[in-house]
Amino acid sequence: MTRKTAREIAVELCFAASANEIDTDELVDSFFSNDYFDTLSAEDELFSACPDEKQLSYIRTLTRLSREKREEIDGLIERHAHGWRVERISRTALAVLRIALCEILYMDDIPAAVAINEAVELDKGYDEPDTVAFVNGVLGGFMRAEMPGEEVPESTDGTE
Repeated sequence: MTRKTAREIAVELCFAASANEIDTDELVDSFFSNDYFDTLSAEDELFSACPDEKQLSYIRTLTRLSREKREEIDGLIERHAHGWRVERISRTALAVLRIALCEILYMDDIPAAVAINEAVELDKGYDEPDTVAFVNGVLGGFMRAEMPGEEVPESTDGTE
C-alpha cells in the first residue's frame, strides 16, 4: 500500500467519523478487522492490500488528529474559506481539507507542498472542479497567511 492510498483511506475514515460521531480508534479497529476489510477489497481496488504497521499508524494518526484537532482545524478552514462556514462545505471536501491540514500542522515528515498537492489530486476523484479549486484555494490561502516562509505549490492559487 502506498502512502497515497493510506491518505485516501484516512480521508474516508475522517469522513465516516465526522458523519457518525464515533470514536476514531474504534472506527479504525473495526474498519481494519479481517472480516470487514476483506469484504471491501471485492468492492474497491483502494482496499486491495491491507496496510502494514507503519501505514496503519499513519492512517490512525491522521484519523485521530482530524477528530482531536477538529475545532482548531475547522477554524482555520473558515478563516481561509472566505465567507464559507464549515457547515456549507461538502463533507468530502471538508475531510480532504482536515487531513491535509493535519499533515501540514502535525506531521513533520510530510512537506506542506506535498500535502497540498496530494489533497488537491485526491479531491479530484470525489468532487467537481469548482470544489477542487475551492480546496486548492483554502490550502493555498492558509499557507500564504499562516506559514509565509513555506513553499506553496504554484497550483494553490484557487484556480484550475
